[in-house]
Amino acid sequence: MKGLDLAKLQAYLDSPPLAATMFAGGRSNLTYAVTDGTNRWVLRRPPLGHVLPTAHDMAREHRVLSALSEAGFPVPKPVLLCDDTSVIGAPFYLMEHVDGTIYREAADLERIDLHALTLTLVDTLADLHSLDPLTIGLGDFGRPEGFNERQVRRWKKQLDASRSRELAGVEELHARLAVDIPAGGPGAVVHGDFRLDNVLIGPDLTVRAVLDWEMSTLGDPLSDLALMLVYAGRPLLFRDGQPVAPIDLPGHPSLDEMAARYAERSKRDVGDLHWYIGFAAFKLAVILEGVHYRYTKGQTVGPGFDTIGAMVPVLIEQGHRALEGH
Repeated sequence: MKGLDLAKLQAYLDSPPLAATMFAGGRSNLTYAVTDGTNRWVLRRPPLGHVLPTAHDMAREHRVLSALSEAGFPVPKPVLLCDDTSVIGAPFYLMEHVDGTIYREAADLERIDLHALTLTLVDTLADLHSLDPLTIGLGDFGRPEGFNERQVRRWKKQLDASRSRELAGVEELHARLAVDIPAGGPGAVVHGDFRLDNVLIGPDLTVRAVLDWEMSTLGDPLSDLALMLVYAGRPLLFRDGQPVAPIDLPGHPSLDEMAARYAERSKRDVGDLHWYIGFAAFKLAVILEGVHYRYTKGQTVGPGFDTIGAMVPVLIEQGHRALEGH
């Protein structure tokens, strides 16, 4: 299987014969369901080929999952971490398999209470940000002071490392973001990529597990909120093979309602999110440009990568519009 040598993994685990399937939908780290016929796990490893500096750190992801699971936050419990690249060709970790649904099809969301589900996601994010990093053993997981300033610099570096084409307006957007950067309030554990299809949902529409913690750190929680709002307006879902934005589906709450719900639950001031929305659009543009770069190099696994590149210019424009007050 591409990206996973089952024979070597079986030898490393000293397990019965293994079978594995790749989870669809991943655009970054590769994720596989693995079973020995009795036990079920999920394996995470970095993407193939072009990997940006500081990205795809399996040890960090394993650490935050350990801390959050012990704190009672809904995440899969990690099982083991392996940094020996000779096993499958890259560091990896195993975590427990959690049953639940990842919603990617518009038709599936139209059969449930999407309004209630979306507000539950907002509540889950607010609950994450309410955790005291020091109390749960993540006091040194990042540096909240100067977080936004470092993020602006970091994602520009990531863009420069992944750029393979001209992107109109992206330099100007970065320059505008670098002016009057918000200092931010008290730091919190931030997910860094919180969205609908990074969450496992139970049949009662509760959150069974939040997934994909590769960009988590200590930082400004409003960055998470803004990115969730940007994602709500992006065509992440599919209807008859065509991309659809969650916010365009019946029952989805407005962005204002989502922000108000977060403010009520978290007791944080969300009165001015324009800079945060602008930066979230820039960050997502850089992430997707990195995915597009790997796609052009033939280093992606699975379908759905051919439309990623077209989203980048749209996000750049959205970033400019947010900074102009829209």
